[in-house]
Amino acid sequence: MDHLLYIAMSGAKENMHSVALRANNLANANTTGFRADLEQARSMQAFGEGLPTRVFAMAERPGQNFAAGPIQTTGRELDVAVAGDGWLAVESKDGSEAYTRFGSLRVSPEGLLQTNTGLNVLDDGGAPIFLPLPLEKLEINKDGTIFARLEGEPANGGEELQRIKTVNPALDEIEKGLDGLFRRKDGAVEAPSAEVELIAGALEGSNVNPIAEMTHLIDLQRRFETQLKMMSHAEENDKAHAQLLRMS
Repeated sequence: MDHLLYIAMSGAKENMHSVALRANNLANANTTGFRADLEQARSMQAFGEGLPTRVFAMAERPGQNFAAGPIQTTGRELDVAVAGDGWLAVESKDGSEAYTRFGSLRVSPEGLLQTNTGLNVLDDGGAPIFLPLPLEKLEINKDGTIFARLEGEPANGGEELQRIKTVNPALDEIEKGLDGLFRRKDGAVEAPSAEVELIAGALEGSNVNPIAEMTHLIDLQRRFETQLKMMSHAEENDKAHAQLLRMS
């Protein structure tokens, strides 16, 4: 009897993990550059004292959906979208180099080029990008080179500054962290890539399909209800067996 109860219990528990993952995808349907998480379930052998006679269900996050999101034109000079494959290099909160498709940028009061979430954008050397202030004009070319003109300079003035570091690692070599940023699985720093092109004045939307995520959530809810019914049947069967033993 405990076989049925154990399988149903572990399935219901992991089902809730899947619901959380799908709900997070749905919550980020409008997040710039977001990559939807994938989930799957598989059976796992339980080992411990005695014979390995128990199997439980385990939900896991095997990877992400790397399909490109829709490109949305904004006209804002500090918005950039990655055209095709590639990533922008940023400095994460723990100081490590990480990669993102979130291209909504800003200039801090200190002159740091940052994402609108406060992460420093890195140059080809892996250092934060400092811009001269005050700026009158700022452009980002398709290769990531930054062109800036200071206030008071003539209209034909200005100069090229650093280049935003763009990378293009193999997708099977990177993984998504709990902070939503991507890093190499081996912990190494990816070399800059000159093949990545940026689209100025545009942002890439999330690649989450809200209708598909809602459908998955409904399916997961039905699975959870089925697993609860199995647990209830296991209890009923246990009571029936106990009653038979008392009669015998």
